[in-house]
Amino acid sequence: MAASPAESPRRVSTRGHWERYWRAHTRIEETYSTGDRLAREVLADGPVAGEHVLEVGAGSGRDTLRLARAGARCVVLDYAPASLEIVRAQAHAQGLAVHLVRADALAMPFRDGAFRVVFHQGLLEHFRDPMPLLRENARVTRSGGRMVVDVPQTLHLYTLMKQTLIVMNAWFAGWETQFTPAALEARLAAAGLRVRRTYGAWMVPGLGYRVLRETLKRVLGVTLPLDPQGPRWWARGWSAWRAWLARRRWALYTCHVIGTVAEKP
Repeated sequence: MAASPAESPRRVSTRGHWERYWRAHTRIEETYSTGDRLAREVLADGPVAGEHVLEVGAGSGRDTLRLARAGARCVVLDYAPASLEIVRAQAHAQGLAVHLVRADALAMPFRDGAFRVVFHQGLLEHFRDPMPLLRENARVTRSGGRMVVDVPQTLHLYTLMKQTLIVMNAWFAGWETQFTPAALEARLAAAGLRVRRTYGAWMVPGLGYRVLRETLKRVLGVTLPLDPQGPRWWARGWSAWRAWLARRRWALYTCHVIGTVAEKP
């Protein structure tokens, strides 16, 4: 999550929280990833070679690195030095140029319209009022450019589990909210953007396996593989089923995360 070290009513996670989290997760190959889905959505709108692209909230930086390999001029902004260091180390190992900026996501040190693409995931849900963040994102996006915003989806078992753990003060990321597809689209429209499409992603491996893996690791010290490899026929069948679902609006409500791609007029 990228924001200022200072507290505000809109912000419920501190720099210290995320600094501790990323210092404990430097081995990103042992953590679940987004599968660079945001990078895929960006590239679906055309090539990015030579274009300025901003990721707000560094996280693991996987999507930024994918876009850097495609020739984009990538900038990553976060307020947690440990997160920026993870991105820096990966970029260095892969021989990629990524500019790192430590700053507040609500007051970014960039001119208006500086970027062709602005994107983030795992960020918006941590703000009780998401509009200041979205408006600041829109400010630094150029006319005709894209914003991609990726969030947890409301109507999912994952959300029920998360909210239960939040009530118990046991959720790793502190307070979070979530959005339905319509609610996310409405927020982006309120920020002055034109919604182009909304996509979803299903949890792979499933929630049951992830809970089992984490339980065995904590209780017995046994670490299962991140992603159990099923038979090839299962993988082919799932890919075909997923492609069919992706073309249907109602299927977004079966996804644990969703994202909206919007254009700045």
